[in-house]
Amino acid sequence: MNVAVLLVAALVLSFEGVCYVWIWRWPDSFLKVCERPLVALLGEPVAVLEKLFYCFKVIQIAAFLGWCHFYGDGSLQLVREGPILAAGSALILVGQILNLSVFWRLSTVGVFYGNRLGYDIPWSREFPFSFLRHPQYVGSLLSIWGFFLAMRLPHNDWYLLPSLETAYYTFGAYLEQ
Repeated sequence: MNVAVLLVAALVLSFEGVCYVWIWRWPDSFLKVCERPLVALLGEPVAVLEKLFYCFKVIQIAAFLGWCHFYGDGSLQLVREGPILAAGSALILVGQILNLSVFWRLSTVGVFYGNRLGYDIPWSREFPFSFLRHPQYVGSLLSIWGFFLAMRLPHNDWYLLPSLETAYYTFGAYLEQ
């Protein structure tokens, strides 16, 4: 285990959570940033956050693939064992169903903190919110755990980034209360 690689991954993966906590807790500050001419070119604040979301997902995927490449000795080879691959794929599938259902239930404005950015978004108690308090976070984490299960198990590093992301998402959910 290379501690420097873990610290770089931890730093890079923290940007998303830090940004979301900032917007959730201090939305007026984010709104002021969105008024700046160059940022305003990206659209209204919800659209800016949506673009940030996609940037963060690219960074997250790059960090995950970089981790797998580094610890896979230059290979991105999937685990070839059927049950492990099936379990990882099932976690990813359930995770993505949860994520898509959040978008379906709340719309883009609701998902991207519209309630914090001046929109009237009613609180949803229907699925997936009837099932989980933070279904999008749970869905993301299931997908992350599934990916690393399929890509890195049985190697001894397989749980490190998923554990780190679990801590980040849990702390973010706590700070969004």
